[in-house]
Amino acid sequence: MTHIATNSAHARRDIRSSSPRSRATNTLASRLFPVRRISVVAACHRVVARTTAPRRWPVALALYRKYRPATFAEVVGQEHVTEPLIQALASGRINHAYLFSGPRGCGKTSSARILARSLNCVVGPTPTPCGSCNSCVALAPDGPGSLDVIEIDAASHGGVDDARDLRERAFFAPVSSRYKVYIVDEAHMVSTQGFNALLKLVEEPPEFLVFVFATTEPEKVLPTIRSRTHHYPFRLLPPGVMRGLLEQICASEGVAVEPAVYPLVVRAGAGSARDALSVLDQLLAGAGEGGLTYRHAVGLLGVTDAALLNELVDALDAADRAAVFETVDRVVEAGHDPRRFAADLLERLRDLVVLDAVPDAVAKGIVDGPADELGRMADQAGRLGAATLSRYADVLHAGLTDMRGTTAPRLLLELICARMLLPAASNDLSSLLQRVERLERRQSIQPPENAKPAAQPATDRPPTNTPPQPVGAAPPSPPVENPPAPTGGDGLDAAGVRRVWPEVTETIKRSSRVTHALLLNAVVSTVDGDQLTLTSPEAIAKMLSDDANLAQIRAALRAVLGVDWTVRSVPADRPLRAATDPAGDDDGDVLDSSPSADAPGDPERAALSLLQSALGAKTIGTEETG
Repeated sequence: MTHIATNSAHARRDIRSSSPRSRATNTLASRLFPVRRISVVAACHRVVARTTAPRRWPVALALYRKYRPATFAEVVGQEHVTEPLIQALASGRINHAYLFSGPRGCGKTSSARILARSLNCVVGPTPTPCGSCNSCVALAPDGPGSLDVIEIDAASHGGVDDARDLRERAFFAPVSSRYKVYIVDEAHMVSTQGFNALLKLVEEPPEFLVFVFATTEPEKVLPTIRSRTHHYPFRLLPPGVMRGLLEQICASEGVAVEPAVYPLVVRAGAGSARDALSVLDQLLAGAGEGGLTYRHAVGLLGVTDAALLNELVDALDAADRAAVFETVDRVVEAGHDPRRFAADLLERLRDLVVLDAVPDAVAKGIVDGPADELGRMADQAGRLGAATLSRYADVLHAGLTDMRGTTAPRLLLELICARMLLPAASNDLSSLLQRVERLERRQSIQPPENAKPAAQPATDRPPTNTPPQPVGAAPPSPPVENPPAPTGGDGLDAAGVRRVWPEVTETIKRSSRVTHALLLNAVVSTVDGDQLTLTSPEAIAKMLSDDANLAQIRAALRAVLGVDWTVRSVPADRPLRAATDPAGDDDGDVLDSSPSADAPGDPERAALSLLQSALGAKTIGTEETG
């Protein structure tokens, strides 16, 4: 096979000489530069491979770069900065140095570029650049840049030598623009010596020179530099403004997004537009043909599902210890980080505190979330109360501090939940407020005591001579008073319990629908000491006597009234009045004396009543058997 001689290190000629010296030289060269032999076919394959290289697809432009604002009117959520700058450009009051400060991703560098574009526009200085001149095209968000607008990263060019080099080049006039603009990003990274080297230039610059310093930590900028600038503080975007921006971008991209996804992205962005757009870009990149769904976003962002948060909050409200620890177990089994779950729970408690204090917080944009979740959150806030929510938040915040760097995050999360379930375990102010709140709730349902007549002021009366009483006359006997109705050890009677019975049954409904359905056919009969007696039809009473159902009722009484009573379920001697009317005559008898066709002990009637109340069954006909 024909071969081609090649040299991988150097190209050299194959000098053939018959002299010994030449042969020795060629031998030494062959050792130093070995010759590699390849076949003609292999060489042709390499040529073909180079000409048929795979096509490279262009990298997609990030959303925060694609939708970077080009004018001050397009900057979102920074009206307190853009409006003064627009007015200054319109009136011609242009300063030689500006300081833009604020959190990351809120528009500092973009606003600095817009300012340079507005200054160098052919019709400028103007707050509305034309967008068609050479300067506007070069300084557009997707433009190549201008020689007269120099961006410097102070993180890598913040020394005194860099400052001296900048000072030497700053006195040269602009190439083709009206102003030479220096944008110094991360200005707080400039050293003290570097700032001192720039001080004279910033104080008295040439008439064509403008400085724009952008920083996240303005307090680290040298005070002598800061005092010679116009300082504009940028702020984080409010949730409502951020959501509007995200919805607008998703509409421009033509991607369907479920409404429940936006609060997740807003919370992940934490007020930074760039961070929020980066999160949205990641979610859109992995969205399917049906668009971006809530479940996909929850799984990708690693946030806790709202259902788990609701389960834990409801379990805390009902003081259901078993349900609390079962929820924690499901969180860990699902692969969630206990620290992230605790942080998300703290965010939920914050929303509940705000909803309890500001009923129209949703309309004002203080609290955001899915529409179906907001109603449930408002109900949770009303049931728990401000004192309980504040104590939960304090305990959880302290626990989050302890969870940093721990090797057993699940154990600490369970201990945090145990502390929240024991308000009497601490004597701090929040625990005391929670106990007072529970006592006030119980006091509001207790029967009012007979008011004693107010004491009359003593007045001076003339002495009167009372006639002597007959010896045989006896003093009149006091009127006989009816004995008071029996009450519990906590001062609650049956009438008081009936007033809050709907709240008790609603609490039971969240943990056991079966028990709740059974209680629809039961009424509070008596409260004697620490024992509550329920009456119901015989079949219902037998099912309510089950230990699991009685435990559900006791837990609900403990959560609503703060009492630890025993519960007894007995069959009614007479047909019951409707149990759904707790606001009836509290002093009257709870049993209806009118005759009824339904026998209280008929199990078929009781089962039918249970099916109708629990499952919404309807009677379509009767069939006699036998």
